[in-house]
Amino acid sequence: MKAYQIAKVIEEFAPLGLQEQWDNSGFCIGDPDSDVTKLLIGFDPSLELIEEAVKVGADMVVTHHPLIFSGVKKISQADLTGSAIIKAIKHDIVVYSCHTNMDKVVAGVSGSLAEKLLLQNVQVLDSDENGDGLGVIGTLPEPMNSQKFLSHLKNSLSLSHFRYSRPLDGMIEKVALCGGSGRSLIKKAYHSGAQVYLSGDISYHDFYCPEGFMIADIGHFESEVQIMRVVYDIVMEKFPNFAVQIANNSSNPVYYY
Repeated sequence: MKAYQIAKVIEEFAPLGLQEQWDNSGFCIGDPDSDVTKLLIGFDPSLELIEEAVKVGADMVVTHHPLIFSGVKKISQADLTGSAIIKAIKHDIVVYSCHTNMDKVVAGVSGSLAEKLLLQNVQVLDSDENGDGLGVIGTLPEPMNSQKFLSHLKNSLSLSHFRYSRPLDGMIEKVALCGGSGRSLIKKAYHSGAQVYLSGDISYHDFYCPEGFMIADIGHFESEVQIMRVVYDIVMEKFPNFAVQIANNSSNPVYYY
């Protein structure tokens, strides 16, 4: 198997052309023509992930977040990014990421989160002329009061903690969400008619919500972690006999006490 063949099936699902201008999805380290005998799928391209790839014998890793976002002025073991780059190159490991392109397809990051919440009639929240874009909006299987919805949210996503604004008095039917850092879509979610908006990295002042609207910050990692399973399923559907593994070292860097 060639690395570019794996990338091709991922890009058929989430084309690289969808990524934001500031993003750096695609091949980061290694030759697309490299032979790959085992693939490791992770969330962040951390040093621990590269070390796991070495340990399990994977010669390609696919992550959600890119290893390099912008120009690198020096590659040194004095910092974590440099250490990961050095180890990947030393062990001839191809590093590939599918970041905002996977955020902007309806069945990607936000769509898979909506599926876990059992949302129906799911559509892109902030779509372009082709129907792609960030976030999604859908309806709950049945109207819920705030307490029931919060329990549904916690149980569906196996959350131990999350933050939310003042609970609503009325019933919740429509839910908008965006995996990752989605505070820029709060107004879009409100004007879409959703009663609740879920995302990560919400600022303190954003929790002052207008009447009839509620926000829940479930965390950046928690809102995107399901994308590893999405990538796994994409690759396995096309190459069912290929050696593919989801990493063990893809844990939340944020700890709660």
